[in-house]
Amino acid sequence: MPQYDLPESELATYRTTAQAPDDLDAFWADTLAEARALATPPTVEQVKTPLVGVEVHDVSFSGFGGERIRAWYRRPVGAGAEVPTVVRYQGYTGGRGLPHQIGFLPTAGYATLEVDSRGQGSGGGNVGDTPDAHGHGPSYLGGFMTRGVLRKEDYYYRRLYTDAVLAVDAVKQLPGVDAERIAVHGISQGGGLALAVAALRDDLSAVMADVPFLCDFPRGMVLATDGPYLELAGYLSSHRDEVGQVLETLAYVDNAVLATRATAPLLLSVALMDTVCPPSTVHAAFNAYGGPKQLRSYPFNNHEGGQFHQEALQLEWLPDHLR
Repeated sequence: MPQYDLPESELATYRTTAQAPDDLDAFWADTLAEARALATPPTVEQVKTPLVGVEVHDVSFSGFGGERIRAWYRRPVGAGAEVPTVVRYQGYTGGRGLPHQIGFLPTAGYATLEVDSRGQGSGGGNVGDTPDAHGHGPSYLGGFMTRGVLRKEDYYYRRLYTDAVLAVDAVKQLPGVDAERIAVHGISQGGGLALAVAALRDDLSAVMADVPFLCDFPRGMVLATDGPYLELAGYLSSHRDEVGQVLETLAYVDNAVLATRATAPLLLSVALMDTVCPPSTVHAAFNAYGGPKQLRSYPFNNHEGGQFHQEALQLEWLPDHLR
């Protein structure tokens, strides 16, 4: 796959055409206040696994509508009384996985909260355990991108963003977590969720978003040749008179719009041959981001991004922000 998007000189200054709705901040403030009013304390239960160096706990916490969201809380064995913690979000169709799927962060001394994605968890090898209790109107190919997309109040990602924000509320209540040292991280959809949480909270120590999805919908829908943006394009190819309504809803969850509100330090990665999350959509969010930021670009990679090279960079970068 060749590089197909804007040249790097133009990517560095590219901005989305999406506009922030007048009631964007009020919409999210009300949404989160309603969810928090229904929240109850998280539950935590240790799980037996064959792992030697990591403790695993099954967590349930309140998300959108007070509905319970599942997560794995993992903590290095022998860690101090309170350790820095990274809240992690899943890629599209993925779930929290199995107890032993620990990733690299707990072996580097960090606790993690691996958050399930409601209604997802049947793709990418990571199973999920959290249903989405809400029905929806017509959707494209059974995906999540078009569920409730005609109304911001009904849209699937209103619920998923709320779950992601309240996961940070929950992790601060868990035993052994340093509530003053919390980071968020994700890849693809997970990266988009990390950016959204950064925009909707002001108490994070660090944000790591890799090849993020959910950025600059107007461009992603017309440029991506693979992945979930095609669900939106496919839907609008049939619902030809709903383009304006769909774009209006998407503006409330577009990270190229929300990112101006973020303040926490950001480490972001982009792949310049990415056909799922086109490079310009990622740059739109990065260029709009309101806090300190650092970008790592992978010129010859598709949506796999930096993988282990990016993890190595994160292990160097993260201690400066979770010191």
